Amino acid sequence: MTPAGEGEWRGLDRRTLLVTAAVLCGVAAGAGVPVAAGLAGSRPLWQAVGWVLAGAALLVGGGTAADYVRWRRTRYRIGPDRVDLHTGLLLLKRRSLARDRIRSVDLTANPLQRVLGLVKVRIGTGESTGGGESTLALELVTRAEGERLRRALLARPAAPEADPAHDGTLAVLDPRWIRYAPVSFVAPALGGAAVGAVMQVSEWFGAQAEVIDWIGDRFASVSLPWMIVDLVVLATLAGAVGALGLWVEMWWNHRLEREPGGTLRVRRGLLTARSVSLEERRLRGVELVEPLGVRLLGAARVDAVATGLTEDDDEKHTDLKALLPAVPRAVADRVAAEVLRAPVPPTAVPLSAHPRAARTRRLRWALLAVLLPAAVLALLGALLTPVLLYVAAGWTVVLAPPAVLLARDAYRSLGHALGGAYLVTRSGAVRRSTVALQRSGIIGWTVKQSFFQRRAGILTLTATTAAGEGAYDVLDTGETEGLAFAAEAVPGLLTPFLEPARTTEARSTEG
Repeated sequence: MTPAGEGEWRGLDRRTLLVTAAVLCGVAAGAGVPVAAGLAGSRPLWQAVGWVLAGAALLVGGGTAADYVRWRRTRYRIGPDRVDLHTGLLLLKRRSLARDRIRSVDLTANPLQRVLGLVKVRIGTGESTGGGESTLALELVTRAEGERLRRALLARPAAPEADPAHDGTLAVLDPRWIRYAPVSFVAPALGGAAVGAVMQVSEWFGAQAEVIDWIGDRFASVSLPWMIVDLVVLATLAGAVGALGLWVEMWWNHRLEREPGGTLRVRRGLLTARSVSLEERRLRGVELVEPLGVRLLGAARVDAVATGLTEDDDEKHTDLKALLPAVPRAVADRVAAEVLRAPVPPTAVPLSAHPRAARTRRLRWALLAVLLPAAVLALLGALLTPVLLYVAAGWTVVLAPPAVLLARDAYRSLGHALGGAYLVTRSGAVRRSTVALQRSGIIGWTVKQSFFQRRAGILTLTATTAAGEGAYDVLDTGETEGLAFAAEAVPGLLTPFLEPARTTEARSTEG
């Protein structure tokens, strides 16, 4: 299927200018209010408002005029072999992508664009090159045109081994999954951001001192330590509410589906609608991510391990690799198996435990992270003031137990196995990650062994691949077991570098 009028030069939608003007009006209003408040303190109010309105008109008019030039000078063409984009006035830019290299066509629309029926189309080749030369962005076209481009540019004949029974919807949003949002790492970050926003806005209006005094009055009868605890709890509650809102915005209307021809499509978003397409030929595995709070509730997020998911500078807000939000672990395993077309979930296979030396190593590092700062504080306390001695003691008493618990949990999380066509490795405590990596996608092994690892008889294996993060570790496994595992995972790749084991009889003969 190809778009109507293939080979014909087309322009962006005229309503792009309306979107630009509306955005600039919002920027002008957001910047104008604090500026007007600041100017009103040194001159009449009408004069301050006049200056702000003049600046706003200049910003909106100038910005819209500049975007009009961009709109008039931007043309794109979908040819039988290539996709071309021409834009620019003084500096004409001509970009072109071969259609057989196109691996993704993603659609995004913010609330204003959705009201106007427009989308941003991002066409990518799945290659990581500097300067975004592997992608073309069309801002903006109609929703119908975006869908037509997506279907045409991603149309592929079905692979002979592909089973049509695996096509269709793989996962649909369950509203009950929202219960995992408040226990994510986003909640405390949003709480801190909310506190910072309140202080910043109050500073704009010259009322920061009044805000601080008001908070002090509310806690006048509370001791300083309890006041800090109360403020932290309030900020955490605010962050939890913000995390719930962010989850709804990001994941509402979520649907994961496989289209005929082997394309995975993720659609999600309440206000800003996103549609991310991933060609299965780029898929090299999946990753189950379990942050500590989410893991305690028995849930995990599913990410794709695929080539060409490097995000452009203007797309860093979009998590292109996320296939599922945090869901019950059984659901995550099931969806992972369906995404990989595996008969059983590779992420659920039993994992081999690592040597006890790996546990000792983690306990040592955890205690060192606590005791070294405590020793510095104690030394300063002996030289300067006894108060620091109490701080050092409190630091050790409070942080040593959780550090030991996290170290032991990190050891229990370690594991590796071969699950059919996939290598499975797991590690992490605060953020536990289970990666199922396609064995045929491993292009190299790196064997690392520090001085202390050599003494303990353990090593770290790193599987190199062209997908995802590019390298995945099997941490602190036994020397013999780890090398044998790597040799079995990808036969022939590591074998030339291994020294054959010598039998006891051979050793005695040599002696």
